[in-house]
Amino acid sequence: MQRILAIAWLTWKAALRFKLFLVIAVLLILAVVGLPLIIQDDGTAQGFTQIILTYTLTAITALLGISTLWLACGTLARDIEECQIQVVATKPIARWQIWLGKWLGLVSLNAVLLAISGTCVFGLLQWRATKLPAAEQKKLQEQVLVARGSATEKNFAADIDAEAARILHERLKTTPVTTVDLPEVQKQIREQVKASYQVVQPGYSRVWQIDLGFAKNYLRDRPLQLRVKFNAAQKSASGTYLALWQAGVPETAKLWQTETPMSLAPDTFHEFQIPPNLFDSNGVLSVVFVNPNETSLLFPLEDGLELLYPEGGFALNFARGLAIIFCWMALLAALGLAAASFLSFPVAAFFSLAMLVVILSSSTLSDAVESGTVVGGNEETGVMGHSGADSVLIPMFKGILTITRLVENFSPIDALSTGRAITWTELGLAFGQIVLLLGGSFALTGIVLFQRRELATAQGNQ
Repeated sequence: MQRILAIAWLTWKAALRFKLFLVIAVLLILAVVGLPLIIQDDGTAQGFTQIILTYTLTAITALLGISTLWLACGTLARDIEECQIQVVATKPIARWQIWLGKWLGLVSLNAVLLAISGTCVFGLLQWRATKLPAAEQKKLQEQVLVARGSATEKNFAADIDAEAARILHERLKTTPVTTVDLPEVQKQIREQVKASYQVVQPGYSRVWQIDLGFAKNYLRDRPLQLRVKFNAAQKSASGTYLALWQAGVPETAKLWQTETPMSLAPDTFHEFQIPPNLFDSNGVLSVVFVNPNETSLLFPLEDGLELLYPEGGFALNFARGLAIIFCWMALLAALGLAAASFLSFPVAAFFSLAMLVVILSSSTLSDAVESGTVVGGNEETGVMGHSGADSVLIPMFKGILTITRLVENFSPIDALSTGRAITWTELGLAFGQIVLLLGGSFALTGIVLFQRRELATAQGNQ
C-alpha cells in the first residue's frame, strides 16, 4: 500500500506541477459562482433550482469529467512516451501497483475538487434561497430542499404483454402475417393495449392505486404531493386543460377532492399538495382523475402520476448525490488509464472521448433498438424501413445499452433538482455497478495490457 500511495502522491505532484489542479479549481468556482450571476432566475423556486443546482452541477460534472479523462490519459501515456516510467519500473514495485497508484491519485484529486465545488454550491444555495419571496421559500423547502421518496402504481408491463399476445394470437387465426411484418404488427398491438391503460377519454375517469408499503408507518400527519404529467390529443385554445382530482379512501370520509377544476398545461410536470392521512390501513392511496375536457388526455405509465412524500433532509441527500458523481469520475479515471495502457496519448484521449460520446448517445441507440432498425421510417406511411446491417448493429446496440444503463440508471442531478431522495441503497448500487463492475473491468483490462506492454519500445521510438 505504501508503494501505491507513493505513486498517488507523484500523480498529485504532476497535477500541481502542470497547474492542472489550480486551473480546474478556478474553473469550478467560476462555474459555481458565475453561472447564477450570468443567468438570472425568474424568482420562482423552480427557476432558482434550475440555475443553482441543475446548471452548476452539470457544469461541474462536465469540467471534472473532461479533465479526468485528459489527465488519466496523459499521466500514464506521457510517462511511457517520455521514458519516465522506465525509471519507476526498475524500482521494486509491480506494474499493477503503478496503475492503481495513478488511479488512486486521480480519484483523490477528484474527491478534493468535488468537495470544494460541492461546498460552494451548497453554501450559495442556502444564501440565495433567503432572497426569494416568502411563498417561494416555503415551496423551495417543501419541494426541493428535502429528500422525497416516490411511490407509483404497480407495473402493468406483464399485463400489457399478455393481453397483446392474446390479441395477436386471435388475429393470426383470421389474418396471417408474414415473418417480416410480424415485429411491426406486434409493436402496433402492444401500443394499442398500452394506450388503453394511459388514455382518459372525455367524461371518463382514471384510477391509480398507490401502495406506500413500509413508508405508511412514518407518514401519519405529514403532507404529500402528487406529481402529474399528461399529453393531449388535440390543442386547446387556451393551451391548458381542466383537471378534477380525488384522493383518499373511496366511499369513506377520508376523501379529498378539488373544489374547482385545475387548469394544467400538457407535456410538463405539475406538483400539488394533498392533505395527510388519506391512505387506508394497508397504506394504499386511491387517486382519481376525471376528464371534463372535450379531448382525450394521456397519462404515461412511466411518469404520468407519482406520489411524493418526505423521507429525509437535503444536506445528506446532497452529499449522496455528490458521491454518485464521484463514482462517475472514478469510472472515467479507470477508462482513461486503461486506454493509456496500450495507446499513445493523442489516441488514448481520442478513444476515451469517443467512448464518452457513445455513452451520451444512448438515446439514439435506444430509438434504433426500439424500432428494430437503423433505417428511418417513412413519414407518410409510418412504416419502418429495414437494412441488412440490422442483424449486426441492433444486437451490438443492445449490448452497448446494457452496459451504459448501468451508469445512466442513476441521475443525482435530476433527483436533487426535484427534491427526490437518493437512498443509501441507490448509492450502494451506484458504487457496485459503476466503480466495482464497470470500473473494475476497465482496471483489470488496463493492468493486463500495461503488464504485457514492452516499455523499451517506447524508448526506442524516441
